[in-house]
Amino acid sequence: MSLKPLEIDLDYLRQVLVELLDIPSPSGRTDHVQQYVGERLSALGIPSTLTRRGALSACLPGPRQTGADRAIVVHTDTIGGMVKRLKENGRLELKTIGTHSARFAEGAHVRIFTDDLDRVVTGQVLPLKASGHRYNDDVDLQGVGWQHVEVRVDEPVEDIAGLRALGIDAGDFVAFLPNPMITPSGYVKSRHLDDKAGVAAVLTAFKAVVDAGITPTVTAHLLVTVTEEIGHGASHGLDPDVAEIVSVDAAVVAPGQQSREDAATLAMGDGVGPFDYHLTRNLAAIAREHGVDLVRDVFDYYRSDVAAAVEAGAHARVALLGFGVDATHGHERTHLDGLAHLTQLLCLYLQSDLVFPEWDAEPEGDLADFPSLAVQPANEDGPREGPIGID
Repeated sequence: MSLKPLEIDLDYLRQVLVELLDIPSPSGRTDHVQQYVGERLSALGIPSTLTRRGALSACLPGPRQTGADRAIVVHTDTIGGMVKRLKENGRLELKTIGTHSARFAEGAHVRIFTDDLDRVVTGQVLPLKASGHRYNDDVDLQGVGWQHVEVRVDEPVEDIAGLRALGIDAGDFVAFLPNPMITPSGYVKSRHLDDKAGVAAVLTAFKAVVDAGITPTVTAHLLVTVTEEIGHGASHGLDPDVAEIVSVDAAVVAPGQQSREDAATLAMGDGVGPFDYHLTRNLAAIAREHGVDLVRDVFDYYRSDVAAAVEAGAHARVALLGFGVDATHGHERTHLDGLAHLTQLLCLYLQSDLVFPEWDAEPEGDLADFPSLAVQPANEDGPREGPIGID
């Protein structure tokens, strides 16, 4: 089938994004956000199931009953914290969930979730020396790190006994409030755009396909994971027939990177290694042919859901599409234009065939039949005995 750009419901994208951001979901406490995503899919007429570990799986069926499928993977879990210790001064020591700096936690408003579901305690992360009138220059001289901050609880409590009376204990989850804002110029500022903005873009793309009455060329699975920020990601829950996996996540906008907030990003490699040669270039070609603003980038200190999938043994081609985010895992910002470009590229990809539909229909095949020479020519006669390209 010929690919065509679809109408993108940007109002839906904005609404879903803001609602997702409003649901606290640090890794390990994600039941609420998964319920929300499942309800959004149900409203689109897309059923979903949940694994024991909490990953959500859904599917847009294609016309073929046999052969290989594809998967889009996003994650709803975010960075956050956990109560490590009740302090003698009535404050809380934190252990991080996911990798993020205490530099960006200072001043953050938080929710502390006790085991009593009717009681959520608020607080704020502060440096140990938080008063300029008391410590003067020492406020600026203290170190940066989680050992240098604490949570001030918004209750009249001054000791460990007071904290216990509130129901707070070690192991309680601490969620950093996102404080989302969409500016008149289209910038989206919030904590946890990684990967709530990616989830919103994917749901909007699936909605566009459903609204257009399009049957995907290839059965498209959606896997929504809940442990990406702690490294497990898409280590389970993938359909065994999946031949292509595209992860959707935050792209790094920073000096030395090509990613932009107002464009979609195609990652060619990250801290784990290069992504699939064939799939990445196929995605680039789709974007180029249909006017999607897409930039290529390579990330150093980065891993995504597909890294966990590959490490767990997924027998598939993998790629990563992103939306440009400035100050990742800090005071994050992206732009609606970038999210729109990403969503449109996902719509086009869902209409396309696999890179190698006949070859990928089976998990393996003869070397002589591998169609790689179409994009990586080694010799006009094709593969032969011995290493390719060496006489």
